[in-house]
Amino acid sequence: MNRKTFHLVSLGCAKNTVDSDSMAQLLSHDGYKSVEKASQASILIVNTCGFIGPAKEESFQVLR
Repeated sequence: MNRKTFHLVSLGCAKNTVDSDSMAQLLSHDGYKSVEKASQASILIVNTCGFIGPAKEESFQVLR
């Protein structure tokens, strides 16, 4: 699979959204294209929060 595509899921706290945006910019700069569906991606990134209790629980529920 040589497609340079990624799908990024950001869960948890607001800081994760900023971090996810930074990761997406870096990947795009390196020639990767963001895709809407995880099944279309050559790379799947799940960015979660492990410090805030409710955010951590949300991450566990989504990943199950």
